[in-house]
Amino acid sequence: MRFMIMVKATPDTEAGVMPDTELLAAMGRYNEELVNAGVLLAGEGLHPSARGARVRFCGERRSVVDGPFAETKELIAGFWLIQVRSLEEAIEWVRRCPNPTGADGEIEIRQVFEAEDFGAEFTPELRAQEERQRARIAGHDADTGSR
Repeated sequence: MRFMIMVKATPDTEAGVMPDTELLAAMGRYNEELVNAGVLLAGEGLHPSARGARVRFCGERRSVVDGPFAETKELIAGFWLIQVRSLEEAIEWVRRCPNPTGADGEIEIRQVFEAEDFGAEFTPELRAQEERQRARIAGHDADTGSR
């Protein structure tokens, strides 16, 4: 099972306050634990919403709204993507995480949909297409050393 672990934004993260050396070192050690356990798929911090945008959909129309966005509690400051056996295991990993904001904060854990979750609507053709895309992404990562 894959889980996205989302670090909720705070007024400090939205103001662009960067973590200090101590927190960066603690996060580095935590990330190393995730890597050594073979569960980390990806993980990144995000710039404040002032450097982002939202695209709103209304039928076929699209409109762009530039950041910053007002509701800090709804924003994401960073994430990890991990692969573990259960929600309980994901929770245990998050319990071991250093406090990513250094203050009051919140981390949300959400399971990622897998192909089998979509049922019959996810036809063999669509499944094959997704498998091809994932293989190409994996090949690109291997070729460039990027994620």
